[in-house]
Amino acid sequence: MFDISIKTQSIRRRLPFVLSALVLTGLTGCSLLTGSKKAPLAPKIAPPETLYNNGIDALRTRRYELAAAEFETLQQNYPYSGYIPNSQLMEGYAYYLKGKYPDAVQQLNRFISLHPTSTDSSYAYYLRALCFYEQIADVQRDQQGTAESMDALEEVVTRFPQSKYARDAQLKIDLCRDHLAGKEMLVGRYYQRERNYEGAINRYQRVVQDFQTTNHVPEALERMVEVYLDLGLTDQARKAATVLGYNYSSNKWYRYAYDKLKSHNLLDGKLPVPGKPVTAADKPDVDKSHTSDTRDERMAAPAAMQPGSTAPAPAPPPAPTVAKAPANAQAVTTPPPAPKK
Repeated sequence: MFDISIKTQSIRRRLPFVLSALVLTGLTGCSLLTGSKKAPLAPKIAPPETLYNNGIDALRTRRYELAAAEFETLQQNYPYSGYIPNSQLMEGYAYYLKGKYPDAVQQLNRFISLHPTSTDSSYAYYLRALCFYEQIADVQRDQQGTAESMDALEEVVTRFPQSKYARDAQLKIDLCRDHLAGKEMLVGRYYQRERNYEGAINRYQRVVQDFQTTNHVPEALERMVEVYLDLGLTDQARKAATVLGYNYSSNKWYRYAYDKLKSHNLLDGKLPVPGKPVTAADKPDVDKSHTSDTRDERMAAPAAMQPGSTAPAPAPPPAPTVAKAPANAQAVTTPPPAPKK
């Protein structure tokens, strides 16, 4: 009994030294293991000219996501590089070609805000307008996108009237206006079928007054003749038909209006004969409430959508003329991207 207690006390006295030794041994082993393995090194970022050239190569081979990633990497790692303006512009272009229009708009807005006096601003505004233009919805749907597209295109024309992009922007503005007029006609025809004549007249009048250079004006005037006849307002029907005949005497919609008035015995000597050319001397004395302008220049409608179309003609994507950065270059010396017509 005495021997056991002595051994137990001896073990208890030596136990702290044993544990300390084990701990020191473990720490030494860990340090040795740690020292035998090197910490992984961060991947080396390529120089800016290499990233820029990689992005150009990816664009040319239609790897648009890779191109955008290369340009974005350049901007994040070399914020003071001379390649930054071009890389921002090209990243927006890559998103445009990929069909990621919101991303493209965000990137182009970034370029415009950071480089407001750049010689490439006209291109940036134009490309941003194309992003909105490509998102125009069918006339059956909401036309907020068409309005945004018109605003962006008009900004191109207003800011850069002498640029090579202004003319194409103006053509697309005309297409947008034709699209908006088509939406008004769609709603007006619906109101007319539902016998909501006041709503129909309001829509048709808006087409005549606000979208005078579109292809929908003749139909709008003819529909007004129909509605006025249904309401028994014969004088207004004749006036609308007279405006239609003076401006579009050879148009099918005037022949429809002429036949309708004839069937109601409402023809008079003031109405031109369908298909007969009308001169300024034949201009009738009519109330201009149906149209804000009856000058011949109204006839110069663009070759836009035909009535019944559901979307503007697609815009060809701009093809930038780009070149690789020279080896070991410190700044961009190549021309900016510019759409080829």
